[in-house]
Amino acid sequence: MSCNYLYRSVSHRLPNFICYTPIAPTILSHKSPFCSSRRRRQSRSFSISAGNSFTWDDVFRVPESPQNDDSALSGFFDKIKLCNRDLEKQCEFMPFVIEDQIIGYVHHGFADFLKPFQNVFIFPQDNTYGSHFGCYCTLHPNLSTPNDRTKAVANVVKSLGELIPGIRNELFPVASAFGEHIFFALERAAAPYFGIKPHDISCGENLIKECEEEAGIPRSISHTAKPVGAVSYVDIEGYRMKRDVLFCYDLKLPGGFIPHNEDGEVESFRLVPVTKVANIIRNTSFFKANCNLVITDFLFRHGHIKPEVFGYLKLLQSLRSGYCS
Repeated sequence: MSCNYLYRSVSHRLPNFICYTPIAPTILSHKSPFCSSRRRRQSRSFSISAGNSFTWDDVFRVPESPQNDDSALSGFFDKIKLCNRDLEKQCEFMPFVIEDQIIGYVHHGFADFLKPFQNVFIFPQDNTYGSHFGCYCTLHPNLSTPNDRTKAVANVVKSLGELIPGIRNELFPVASAFGEHIFFALERAAAPYFGIKPHDISCGENLIKECEEEAGIPRSISHTAKPVGAVSYVDIEGYRMKRDVLFCYDLKLPGGFIPHNEDGEVESFRLVPVTKVANIIRNTSFFKANCNLVITDFLFRHGHIKPEVFGYLKLLQSLRSGYCS
């Protein structure tokens, strides 16, 4: 039977998991690494202990879900919705345009905080790009090079202070589409406030390195990680529009491989059947919201979600609800 390793992190209030597979391939995703979850949904569909009182017993007593009736996929659809919230509010955002290319979207309320920085952000009156507000957001024409734009926008982000929490001092390349010309670099925590599409394939290597450090995966094994596709979503929350593309990787581990805590950030590992992992997604909110999408994609690709189940194609399509470009 295909099994996955899960671990519990001691560095966050709610449990944190990583999936490794000693027999069958496992998903790794650059944007939603199971080994670095930061935010949790706290609602759960059955009574278990929470927070620091969480135990592995909670994992193993997740109830079984029906496999073949019309409700079999309902729990998966619920998790898709958690990553695609309030899509009807897209009309509240105006295009963010650089060199005639739409690179993102800015909420009209957030735009009010940008307007005082007239030497950086301007708002031409023009409906060319489909704005509902008769204008769009762009950078001042004096900012003509990527380096100038990066510095100017960084100063604005810094000036906005607590309006943009979680500053990581990690710059993210900004382009109109994956692989296209990079216009400037933006603080990663600020990307959702400008509706930037975070997808950087180089992060896959960083994730693998992080997994090596946390679980003691030899480099000779981690280098065999195979890219297997991508999932995407659009999540709107207040001024934020997350247009994320998560690149997925399979990493096949030897049957006798046992993860070991290497950096002090992991409490323990357990081997859990992949069918139990599927039930965790259906019935709980243990995993980080966008990790659910990556694991669900794994379940599709390895036959754990079958086409004869009602809603199969709709669920498969919903894993790529965002802007895959």
